[in-house]
Amino acid sequence: MMRAMFTAQSGLKSHQILLDVTSNNLANVNTVGYKASRTAFQDSLTQLQGTGAASSPGFGGSNSKQIGLGVTVGSIGNLMGSGSFQVTGSSLDVAIQGDGWLRVANGTPTSGNPTAGAPTGAAMNYTRAGNLTQNDKGYLITTDGYYVVGKVSPDTSATGSVADCYIQIPDGASNVAIAPDGAVSFLPPAGYTQPAALPPIGADGRAIAGYLSVSKFANEPGLERVTDNRWAATAQSGAEQAGTPGGQFGQSISGVLEMSNVDMASEFTTMISAQRGFQANSRVISTCDQMLQDLVNLIH
Repeated sequence: MMRAMFTAQSGLKSHQILLDVTSNNLANVNTVGYKASRTAFQDSLTQLQGTGAASSPGFGGSNSKQIGLGVTVGSIGNLMGSGSFQVTGSSLDVAIQGDGWLRVANGTPTSGNPTAGAPTGAAMNYTRAGNLTQNDKGYLITTDGYYVVGKVSPDTSATGSVADCYIQIPDGASNVAIAPDGAVSFLPPAGYTQPAALPPIGADGRAIAGYLSVSKFANEPGLERVTDNRWAATAQSGAEQAGTPGGQFGQSISGVLEMSNVDMASEFTTMISAQRGFQANSRVISTCDQMLQDLVNLIH
């Protein structure tokens, strides 16, 4: 009976974790760029009651006799499928249609030199939340203050030879736009000088502040959630393959946001299943308790 109680206790703990994951998914159903989680159970240790035996003359053999000792959470995986797109009309909102994560990081940019102090390595975070904005210096940032890391020229094949840069839109610029290839362009104000590291001002009078950079990973579900819609690379995800939209990466779509990929119907079904599983394991504990009480009362 005690074994059954501890087995049921493991079921209670596991179903509580399942409900925790489900509630977090539902809480983020309207979070921009959110990726849902999925819980998977696996059976725990088993206690061997009798070993199996091979067949022999006059004996057909027998299987092992084992009693399971409960359940445990095998994995909490990340579902990396795309969410639905929502049109916003804002020129600084962007969604990646296809593969690729926007690269963001903290840093110390230098005005007039977009490549100076560009972050690398462990400082880099990744996001699919494209609700971007500008700070007081004109730099393109995320809503939680991380700088958007770009490239000084297109790199759709992820060669790694194109320098990273910060994307700065000068004060007084107008008609800011993000192209499908990730180019962040604008009409410059009077007296503006284009930094040497960036492409020269085009014949149409538009200047490019840099190209959005995106990354792919060998194992995207291996990325680790940080906070505020950001993710970090891990040994399990593999190193980033960084480039710009187009080619082997998805295209950037301006004026659109990728919303959460949470499937509410699936989450509510999982919630019902978690509740019933919790109730069933609670009933086992209640039954074992009643049996123990009957055993204690045998002397009366």
